[in-house]
Amino acid sequence: MLIVMMPTATESQIQGVVQKIESIGLKAHPSYGINRTVVGIIGNTEPIDPSPFNDLPGVAECVRITKPYKLVGRELKHDKTVIRIGKAEIGGDEMAIIAGVCAVESREQTMLTAQVVAEMGCRWFRGGAFKPRTSPYAFQGLGEVGLKILSDVRDQFGLSIVTEAVDEAALDLCEKYADVIQIGARNMQNFSLLKRGGQAQKPILLKRGMSATLEEFLLAAEYIMAEGNYQVILCERGVRTFSNHARFTPDLSVISMAQHLSHLPIIFDPSHSTGRRETVIPMARAGVAAGAEGLLVDVHPYPERALCDGPQALFFDSFRNMVDEVRAIDRVVKGRRENFRAALGTPAH
Repeated sequence: MLIVMMPTATESQIQGVVQKIESIGLKAHPSYGINRTVVGIIGNTEPIDPSPFNDLPGVAECVRITKPYKLVGRELKHDKTVIRIGKAEIGGDEMAIIAGVCAVESREQTMLTAQVVAEMGCRWFRGGAFKPRTSPYAFQGLGEVGLKILSDVRDQFGLSIVTEAVDEAALDLCEKYADVIQIGARNMQNFSLLKRGGQAQKPILLKRGMSATLEEFLLAAEYIMAEGNYQVILCERGVRTFSNHARFTPDLSVISMAQHLSHLPIIFDPSHSTGRRETVIPMARAGVAAGAEGLLVDVHPYPERALCDGPQALFFDSFRNMVDEVRAIDRVVKGRRENFRAALGTPAH
């Protein structure tokens, strides 16, 4: 249930509602918007009687939530969530390009790539220190050694670090070294890991499972937020279909639907969704045109020698071209969106 506060409600009246919710053993989630404040109630398994709240000072109305997810949906929070780490942001005015190595293999490989990413004006660097692989004999990552290299990337180039945690022990380490912790497609419904991510003090980048519906994807994000971490980024990375010309099939329609249903930012991974270098840039263009608020892209100084996903990694020159192209597309998309809103006289969300 949502408790909608009056526009004139004071902070003490909002806290009065919070205390009332907590007094009956439930959790309160205040969401402060531009025009209104809404207090969400979570933790209940049965319908809640709104009468104890209707007469509280500052309360305008009580509204039942119709979706299975509460914190993720726009019923609770209409304004977009923006994730900020220093000058880097996801979901804001600047499209986020999160680029780097699929796996941290060496200091040289990682630093060479980080230099190019920084030179292109990108603010985010991705790199895997822990790699969940289909084969138990494949390269599994450098672990904490890799995380220390990523930390050096931050220190040397000023890039914010995104890296994946494959289990709770790895998440403990990632929380120490990274700026954003990724929970990958294979772990999208690892509920204990989702709960641990919800207790982390860092934003969580959640990838959609390879066979997950949009509702399952949003409910996985709900697991994280229900534990108290409201800094969640969604990532579309393709779903498994009958296709054999790409590793997965990018589901670009999920971008607009996720934005319609949720206030969380959503980005697109053209590298892991296709698995083929020649399709990464065209799909990156398409993802931005579809409204993705960022890209997650693999780059490598010598992809032919990569220990992980070399066939999908962009060469440096190709990466530079991609950045220029997708930024141009993003400017067009945002310009048309603002012109359309101005014509309608409606504010941006």
